[in-house]
Amino acid sequence: MSQLIVHRSGPLRGASRVPGDKSISHRALLLGALAEGDTHVTGWLPAADCQATLRCVRTLGISVEEEGGSELLIHGAGPAGLREPAEVLDCGGSGTTLRLLAGLLAGQPFFSVLTGSQALRRRPMDRVAEPLRSMGAEVWGRANGRLSPLAIRGGTLRGAEHQLPIASAQVKSALLLAGLYAEGETVIHEPGPSRDHTERMLRAFGASVCTEGASVRLAGGQALRSPNGSAALAAPLPRAAAPDGQRAGQVVVPGDFSSAAFLLVAAAIVPGSEVWLRDVGTNPTRTGLYDVLASMGAEIGMPGTEEQGEAVPANGPADGGAGPLGEPAADLFARSSGLLAGQVAGDLVVRMIDEFPIFAVAATQAEGMTTIRDAAELRVKESDRISSVVQELGKLGARIDELPDGMLIHGPARLQGTRVDSHRDHRLAMALAVAGLVADGETVVEDAGAIDDSFPGFTELMRELGADMATEG
Repeated sequence: MSQLIVHRSGPLRGASRVPGDKSISHRALLLGALAEGDTHVTGWLPAADCQATLRCVRTLGISVEEEGGSELLIHGAGPAGLREPAEVLDCGGSGTTLRLLAGLLAGQPFFSVLTGSQALRRRPMDRVAEPLRSMGAEVWGRANGRLSPLAIRGGTLRGAEHQLPIASAQVKSALLLAGLYAEGETVIHEPGPSRDHTERMLRAFGASVCTEGASVRLAGGQALRSPNGSAALAAPLPRAAAPDGQRAGQVVVPGDFSSAAFLLVAAAIVPGSEVWLRDVGTNPTRTGLYDVLASMGAEIGMPGTEEQGEAVPANGPADGGAGPLGEPAADLFARSSGLLAGQVAGDLVVRMIDEFPIFAVAATQAEGMTTIRDAAELRVKESDRISSVVQELGKLGARIDELPDGMLIHGPARLQGTRVDSHRDHRLAMALAVAGLVADGETVVEDAGAIDDSFPGFTELMRELGADMATEG
């Protein structure tokens, strides 16, 4: 079990790139597998969670070639090309893998079983299983269908109208994938906006998807095709020819904003720092943390997003734009600055749902009391991210009050290095490491190997920028 040893650091300085977006990497694999033709993916994230999706896709009979770690050549099998797996599909610790595959497999004419790590088997799956059952799929699971392993017998699905009680990109995406195989129209209503990567990528692969506010509509029976050089999508890659002579389409994955968040906060709270991050995805459904930090007085910048090489407004076009995936990207920078307390609630919670561990670290260094509400969803992530954040940052000397749906963080706090536990949660592990950069003495993050779930190379990148941290074990 590896440990991350961290000491108070001097200024962080330099320019770097963060790994590819995890959410987009999962979806590129799944849609590339269902598409007709070959798809070449660059910037793919070779982290443990995405490797779980790759492993499952291959078990379902899809040929995928790995080229240089962050590149894939997916030989799409078309909508009817998946085969019944001869073994249980192991999703590792990835909730995205399990939930999206559940939707995809609900439309297949065969039997399959999805499972994962002990932590994943504790996370709720009824929010996916129940709407899939309403479309005609047979889905079984532990605890009356609430927990995985999930056993799925797919078949004929019918379109349905779904009213989701919680805004969830994973549930929405699962239902859209099932909707591709359904008779009629699938309609999904959410109480607020969630990540729209699936809708954007479906359009890039030729599907017609209608978005109206927090609702999305998809007609069943649509076939996907690799983006083979359509002017509105992406240029073909000359060297990757499909067997029928067509060229493989290209999907470019931008840098992951959720990974960039750790560096942005580190630069903001470590005195004298200035960090630039290249080509980070700036989809407005993902950049809630950026907005909150700016409102708290952080010196951060987003000079302009880039789609097809043209500058567009900083938050990117909300309707999908003209880039290969309709995904805006930008160079981001952050400088050390004094922070004032902030408030997070409502729709903003969904726009920064993965960033709360590192946001809590920023709040410990802000002047005043930061309030987080409406975030009960954090209790069913890789760990109970309310309880674990309060517990572990408290060990470092942070003053945090736990609420049923959030926390109250009193700052600024003088942190003192000590031994802390990642709870096998990759985002908590990185947040604790960043906290260690401004803590007196030595901070030891236990079970730091969890970081590889989303950000392989985190320690090395931080060291290149000047952070005093090293991995042991």
